[in-house]
Amino acid sequence: MPLNPNSSFTPLIVAFCCNWCSYAGADLAGTSRLNYPAQIKIIKVPCSCRIDPMFVLRAFQKGADGVILCGCHPGDCHYSTGNYYARRRITLFFSMLEYLGIEKERTHLEWVSAAEGNKFASTMRKFTEQIHALGKNERLEDIR
Repeated sequence: MPLNPNSSFTPLIVAFCCNWCSYAGADLAGTSRLNYPAQIKIIKVPCSCRIDPMFVLRAFQKGADGVILCGCHPGDCHYSTGNYYARRRITLFFSMLEYLGIEKERTHLEWVSAAEGNKFASTMRKFTEQIHALGKNERLEDIR
């Protein structure tokens, strides 16, 4: 579903990207002038295993409509097994989000290497369309 230019809703998406692959993939997408939505805020982490589930909850609390986690492909992690730990932790965490009332479609885990700028841009466009279709997330929004 393409983004509706007449809609006033612009989803805010937080992308946690590992330093060694996914962030480099985002950089390649940028230097290759590949288009992906500007409302994606990238946070660079040393490794995907460093993404604490509390980071995701805090992103939702601070107004994110969607959170995407990007790391190295399994077997290609700079820290050997970091992405295996991340995959286990995040799989459990995503099931807990449903318990909190957050749709599982608001989160996504993707493996993107440094050479996959096209995949990074494509994944971000698809995820943004998915979040746009879901609408604004108001479940964990900070009320302050």
